[in-house]
Amino acid sequence: MSLILGVHDGHNASAALLRDGRIELALQEERLTRVKNQGDAPAGAVRAALERIPEKTVPSVALNGHYMNYRQWPRETILRDYARSSSLASCVKQSLKNSGLDRLYQARKASERAGHLDAIGLSRDRLTPVEHHRAHAAAAYYTSPYQAGDKVLVFTCDGSGDRLAATVSVGEKGELRRLAEVSEHDSIGRLYSLVTRWLGMVPLEHEYKVMGLAPYSAHSPEAAGIGRGLEALFEFTTDGLAWRRKKGVPSMYAAYEFLASRLEGRRFDRVAAGAQRFLEAMLTRWVAGAVRATGIGRIACSGGVFMNVKANLAVLELPEVECMFVFPSCGDESNSIGAACWEAARRGERIEPLGGLYYGEPIADSEAEEALGQAPASGKLHFVWIADIEKKVAFELARGRIVARAKGAAEFGARALGNRSLLARADSLAAVRTINQAIKNRDFWMPFAPAVLASRAGDYYEKPKPVDSPYMMYAFRVKPESRAALAAAEHPADGTTRPQEVRAEHNPDFYRLLEEYESRTGEAAVLNTSFNLHGEPIVYRARDAVDVFLRSGLEYMALANWWVEKA
Repeated sequence: MSLILGVHDGHNASAALLRDGRIELALQEERLTRVKNQGDAPAGAVRAALERIPEKTVPSVALNGHYMNYRQWPRETILRDYARSSSLASCVKQSLKNSGLDRLYQARKASERAGHLDAIGLSRDRLTPVEHHRAHAAAAYYTSPYQAGDKVLVFTCDGSGDRLAATVSVGEKGELRRLAEVSEHDSIGRLYSLVTRWLGMVPLEHEYKVMGLAPYSAHSPEAAGIGRGLEALFEFTTDGLAWRRKKGVPSMYAAYEFLASRLEGRRFDRVAAGAQRFLEAMLTRWVAGAVRATGIGRIACSGGVFMNVKANLAVLELPEVECMFVFPSCGDESNSIGAACWEAARRGERIEPLGGLYYGEPIADSEAEEALGQAPASGKLHFVWIADIEKKVAFELARGRIVARAKGAAEFGARALGNRSLLARADSLAAVRTINQAIKNRDFWMPFAPAVLASRAGDYYEKPKPVDSPYMMYAFRVKPESRAALAAAEHPADGTTRPQEVRAEHNPDFYRLLEEYESRTGEAAVLNTSFNLHGEPIVYRARDAVDVFLRSGLEYMALANWWVEKA
């Protein structure tokens, strides 16, 4: 039996357990601590993984990255670091990267890291670091549906990891061979985060808000000019496999003031639109050039930049791209999976392609009953056990209720995929107002997304290529005749939607819920957003669900097989 524990101990820390090439558990530390983007050594997630291993069995441990800088993940620290990124000290620091001094710094941080991991029960002699972008590439390639077939072109792109920001590799017969890489100094992901900070939002957290704001000014001439101006800061290599800053442009890790001076006086929504245009232009030019250079049109992608579903749509639409796989929730949290996959592949193990992403612990009826009975305000709750809770939820959704659902194994990553979700009618704009005002407190411009029966996906939106979308990693254009049916689950400015296509083999209970809803309404799509309050992690255990239920404007909840209402 092969057991590999993957660990990511940076921003949004996580752990993953790979048993004989199959992902058995993947869990973000924030779900346990209830602190958004919890970083550093993921003690709780590691403990959950080790509890699944036979006593006295010691797994190999694969780490994301060669070193990790601890205590850099809190929001206040990130905001401070971005504000100081153009200081003299920061500029000097950037000039020293990849020097002998930098290598000494990395070695010291690696030693400190080993001490932190040893403190949570991971012995130093079991630790194997995996270069950051190799972990991203491994997650994309080894879990894709392509690894047993022809060559795959693998792209990684993010802010930074092990001094790189992007790579291109070829995957073939279980091997990954790197063709090109981009320095973190030239990071387009970092530039997008700098724009996020300039707009008054939080880098490494609110980039999705910039993407959501962008369509409102997408056709503005000013936005187009901003996009072109950002593109002009970079140039591609002659083979098209990489890019670099032009002469005179500072490192993206010392460029805040440089960028701010170019955005000064511009309208906020047009800046967001310009940044999105820039990102899509850079990614599409890069991917198209790499496909032409290699002749490989089958692609797999990972890294935080590929969380941008609008950019993913632009890449998918390229005529050069035959088919595309994007690893779900492909920020650094997924590199616990990627590091484990790389180590397994190095040993010659075959890794199972992804199915459902439900890698967390399940909520049992007994746990739900205990949490409901022990809640401080349990007297405000009326709850009853229902054998066919899916039928009950579908009935209430059809009536126009908003229902919180926490049942079964928790999904991994940033997207709620039905088991820790808030559900509502996808055609109800009233539901959008209620969720925004009484529950989620989301920014007014942010759209919601649908869960759709996979067999009915073609009724609602157009796909440029026949890709599956079980993980909410693509945006598609809604068909004109279906915009009313998805009115609450599409972007009102550009008519796109970010669907979760639900299959029975991934999640039989949620699939049956949608079938029951379809039998009552004729529609096979519901609004699906994460079960949490704004700024908090998605709920994990039953007690988390009860807590959010009581602190929010929610009135109805399906907790395991318990139907819950506020008295």
